[in-house]
Amino acid sequence: MKLGARIFKTGLAIMLSLYLAMWFGLEPPMFAALAAGFAIQPSIYRTFQTILDQVQANVIGAVLGVIFVMTFGHEPFVVGLVVVLAIAIIIKIKLESSTIPLAIVTIIIIMESPAENFVDFATDRFVLIALGVFAAFLVNLFFIPPQYETKLYHKIVHCTDEITQWLMLFLRKDADPKTLKKDLSRLDEKLSQIENMYLLYEEERNYFLKSQYGKARKVVLFRQMMVAANNALAVLKKLERRSDEFHQMPEALQKLIEEQLQLLTSYHDRILLRYIGKVNNQHNKEMIEELIRGKAELTDAYMERYTGDSIDRELWIHLLPAISQILEYQEQLEHLEQLVDSFFSYHHDENKVKVMDEE
Repeated sequence: MKLGARIFKTGLAIMLSLYLAMWFGLEPPMFAALAAGFAIQPSIYRTFQTILDQVQANVIGAVLGVIFVMTFGHEPFVVGLVVVLAIAIIIKIKLESSTIPLAIVTIIIIMESPAENFVDFATDRFVLIALGVFAAFLVNLFFIPPQYETKLYHKIVHCTDEITQWLMLFLRKDADPKTLKKDLSRLDEKLSQIENMYLLYEEERNYFLKSQYGKARKVVLFRQMMVAANNALAVLKKLERRSDEFHQMPEALQKLIEEQLQLLTSYHDRILLRYIGKVNNQHNKEMIEELIRGKAELTDAYMERYTGDSIDRELWIHLLPAISQILEYQEQLEHLEQLVDSFFSYHHDENKVKVMDEE
């Protein structure tokens, strides 16, 4: 079993919160540990946002708890009523739903405080919870900072490689239909996970103006990498869905499609490797000319089939979405290379690639 950075950070945040609580002489320290466990987040920015939301949610819970205890006492039905009211207010003011569990814990802890010196006990409990949230923020800020650029890049590359392998197997008639269909669902899920990681990367903030511009360019670049990967998967899906029609087309046309897709996948790989400096940072003019020529030949050959006397028009129409998707895939790759060109051609001091090799 692989233990991720977030697991270690959760343990570290709980440990730090316990030490801080003992250092400040706050009892019992387990309340701070509980808050730290709830507050740890997958990114620095989300932890900061969590602190802002948690403070508001906990203030709401604490204030309601204090008011209702002093008015109606510690009865269980009063605790339940306060929890319902607190959740309703948190939803109404549109705080993150992740703040609700800790707000409920705050209410229960405060409302179960002894009747004597209730306000003092409630204040101590609230400070303990705030200390736990603060400990989580410190851990996320200074320990094992997330390297989303590296993770995101390698996930995109792995997913693209899998799609490319299936495309080549399909074109050579070596793909097992059942396994391919099953893997298409898995690849969809994988791209959704990449999308989630991209959102984490996108929301991470740079606190220096110089870094912000470079980060903004990379956000656009990674978005286009994902668009290109999604287009490659769309080509595979459309070909798989029209497998019978594809294999009924003339051998010459099948060969043209295979050659163009081989060129496109090689072009795709080259762009991704170019981003991390593993290939020459210059245009491969021969490859680009071959791609343009292949696109024209494929389009012309396919259109000629429509005007032919022996063509099955229904077969032609069924395969049209797959051909259109191949052309769209090429356009998205061309756009991706333009972005990579722009990234390396301008603002050299600001545009720093921070992708590290996989361990």
